[in-house]
Amino acid sequence: MTIKVLVADDHAAIRAGLCLILDNAEGIEVIAEAADGAAAVRKATALRPDVVLMDVRMPEVDGIEATRRLVADGVCAVLVLTTFDMDEYVYGALRAGAAGFLLKSVDAARLIESVRLVAAGDGVLEPGVTRRLISAFADAQPKAVTRPAGLDELTDRETEVLVGVGEGLSNQEIARKLGIAEATVKTHVSRMLTKLDLRSRVQAAVLAQEAGLV
Repeated sequence: MTIKVLVADDHAAIRAGLCLILDNAEGIEVIAEAADGAAAVRKATALRPDVVLMDVRMPEVDGIEATRRLVADGVCAVLVLTTFDMDEYVYGALRAGAAGFLLKSVDAARLIESVRLVAAGDGVLEPGVTRRLISAFADAQPKAVTRPAGLDELTDRETEVLVGVGEGLSNQEIARKLGIAEATVKTHVSRMLTKLDLRSRVQAAVLAQEAGLV
């Protein structure tokens, strides 16, 4: 099945480069472009892509607000792009429910792999950069006095999966670590997100950090 992607970035040259890479990848099709967040929300709502590749800094409606609207309405998954590896706007994107993020310096192979992962319901948790951001994000938040709501409702296996997500592991890596099928991991992730009232595995990773599970 072809993965449909909408590319949102206010720089035409960057948009063109991203579209060129994705359109040349097997099984991926760029169905629309947007130069600002408002257009991204409008077009994504109408066209229902599988993934929106979302810039953070855009005019009118920024990428964070656009991500919040799309994820809240269940329109599609959002993969956020950022220029800086410690961009404070990324924290807002994580809260908004982004499935992950990439630096704009990402190479073509990693970009394509990330789009496929997000389309499959996985998250993009870059080694190093993502873990550093998640740790910084968690450290910046007030420490919870009590365990996060829903954590005690998780089964032992769901908790193990949550720990894996917090460690930045993919579904495949979690499956290998726990000795279970990847499809089973996906089921556990879905149930875990529902019980914790979270929108994305990135938010789950942050919660795992905050709860001291990782």
